Amino acid sequence: MEQYGLTLAVGIVVGVLARICMLRSDYRHFPGYPHGYVTHISLGFIAASLGAVAVPALVEKEFTAVTFLALAAQQFREIRNMERETLTQLEENELVPRGKDLIEGIARVFESRNYLVIAASLQASFITYFFDVKWAIISSAILIWIFMRYLATGRVVGDIAEVVPSKPYFGYAGYKTLLMIDEVVIMEVGLKEAREKILKESLGVIIKPKDDNARATLHNVGQRQAILHTVASLVGTKREIGELEWSPIARKNIDTGEIALFIVPNEPDIKALIQAVKLTPVLESARTTPLESRPGKMAAD
Repeated sequence: MEQYGLTLAVGIVVGVLARICMLRSDYRHFPGYPHGYVTHISLGFIAASLGAVAVPALVEKEFTAVTFLALAAQQFREIRNMERETLTQLEENELVPRGKDLIEGIARVFESRNYLVIAASLQASFITYFFDVKWAIISSAILIWIFMRYLATGRVVGDIAEVVPSKPYFGYAGYKTLLMIDEVVIMEVGLKEAREKILKESLGVIIKPKDDNARATLHNVGQRQAILHTVASLVGTKREIGELEWSPIARKNIDTGEIALFIVPNEPDIKALIQAVKLTPVLESARTTPLESRPGKMAAD
């Protein structure tokens, strides 16, 4: 029983530590409140307990106990629903919304990380029972590092596209009220005062996809909305309710697939804007790989 106690203790501690390491509040500030942390750490403790108890259950041939892992998987799916509903409610008060695709991506992340906790706890308890606590700690540290380095993080826009500055201007085919970035029409601005303010304070960038896979990803409307939300969160925006002239906008050049982004930021720093665009996560729902197919390769030639 002492060995089982040590096995359970090491497995639970490693699992909870893994969840804490993966529970980081970044610029999105979610979860950014004490109750959010309590909820996810508590669920992490439950996941760690399930992973830790699996080894003693198998050793004692209590195979029925292992079926609780299947039950836990069903419960953790509810986490995705919980996060989705929470973020959807918060979406109503966002001047620059996250978009459904980004919300779904965040919800999936919170669900999947509980499975990673089970895996970390399971391997820690296994190594502790059959080998030694010292090796369990070493292997757990390596596994958590792998989770943090490869599984808990994903690709960002900077990995798939080049971001270059481009100055917004007015005038296209004789229409002086059309706001342009490069060769892309952004919107029409009728008020002269608004046009003057935009010329003075706005910033623009061109997001150039590195290949056809990246172009297909940036074609996704949800991915573009995620970029706008990230940029507005990091450099700020002067958008106000009912004043569309100050709304951040991302439009596609239909000929090249490049994305023209316009914003009137609180912090007019073009380097900060470029960095904010590059830091935007590439959404799982937006990732497309046409170059992996024969027709896609033929079309790219």
